[in-house]
Amino acid sequence: MISLERIKEARALLTQIVHKTPLVYSTTLSEWVSNPIYLKCENFQKTGSFKVRGAYFKISQLSNDEKRRGIIACSAGNHAQGVAYSSSKLGIDSVIVMPEFASISKIEATKGYGGRVILYGKTFDEAQERAIEMIRETGRTFISPYDDPEIIAGQGTIALEILEQLPDVDIIVVPVGGGGLISGIASVVKSINPKVKIIGVQTKAVPSVYNAISKGKIEEITYETIADGIAVKNPGKITLEIISKLVDDIVLVDEEEIAGAILFLMERCKMIVEGAGAVSVSSILYEKIPLKGNTVAILSGGNIDVNLISIIIEHGLTKSGRRLKFITTIPDRPGELHKLLTIIAKIGANIISIHHERLNPIVPIGMVEVEISVETRSKEHSEELISAIKSAGYKLSLI
Repeated sequence: MISLERIKEARALLTQIVHKTPLVYSTTLSEWVSNPIYLKCENFQKTGSFKVRGAYFKISQLSNDEKRRGIIACSAGNHAQGVAYSSSKLGIDSVIVMPEFASISKIEATKGYGGRVILYGKTFDEAQERAIEMIRETGRTFISPYDDPEIIAGQGTIALEILEQLPDVDIIVVPVGGGGLISGIASVVKSINPKVKIIGVQTKAVPSVYNAISKGKIEEITYETIADGIAVKNPGKITLEIISKLVDDIVLVDEEEIAGAILFLMERCKMIVEGAGAVSVSSILYEKIPLKGNTVAILSGGNIDVNLISIIIEHGLTKSGRRLKFITTIPDRPGELHKLLTIIAKIGANIISIHHERLNPIVPIGMVEVEISVETRSKEHSEELISAIKSAGYKLSLI
């Protein structure tokens, strides 16, 4: 456990550096799950995530010699931005190793904050191995993304804010990657009010802490996840020890559930939250946690790639029946397309796109293939449209 006194020292130092992020009561989510739900909005934090808290506190505590030699870090994106921002504020040279497939927006933001970025490896863990090699080559000081007492102390300042903003909190739900965030929060909360439950959330794609706690070992895992900020194969030694002692439970959510939470937060709460930051809400939406009393879900970051947002929106709308794409064939003569579009208009669907293909060799001569994408109100509305088109004699295939 990191001492409460040390975390309070971090809070005193960070007061003029980071935002005290809002704790927002979510009426929509509370009604959805029939329990009071609050959102701790670290997606509104400087650099777009909580990581700046631990990074700044750690870097500020370095010796003058360490500051002179510069620092090196590894990150999928959020720690990178926190380190780059903090280093620039403190006048220290920083190098950050990031995976080759890190989000372009996170790479560019890190550069914008003044960090020198090196892309290496396909995963966070490969990037971390390279960063550790570079420590020996350069003499720079390594700034761990999670397995460091000062990093953990910085992240724990979030819990001090939560307890001030909502003294009667009953449950705090926390995204878990390497474990720095939940270790800091648990250290504070269990020191002040041990009755508050601390629940960690990981993606099923990378359940490293879950496996370590429940099975006592680290297993081979896949990295295919939209929650890249918590895609950590090996949790920290310090963090794992704290988690095993202080955290009440770790639960898992899948990729569809994470995407659903991102879309829910965007559409119903008007918040942009990245995959790693949305897993806390995902666990609540999809009933992974028994809720009782005031629950705080930590939105740990909002640094999501715009292209991924677009994919998630389209996927989510299609899954919920509010987007429909189909192919059908119509006679190749004037007025036939108008007949089909009239059916769609009568049902009240909004046409997004039409592709008219006359040269498909599998379509009989005298017929043309039409691919249409429409916007509907609901799954029931989509089914009504499909029924109307089929009743008019058209054969259609959903795509």
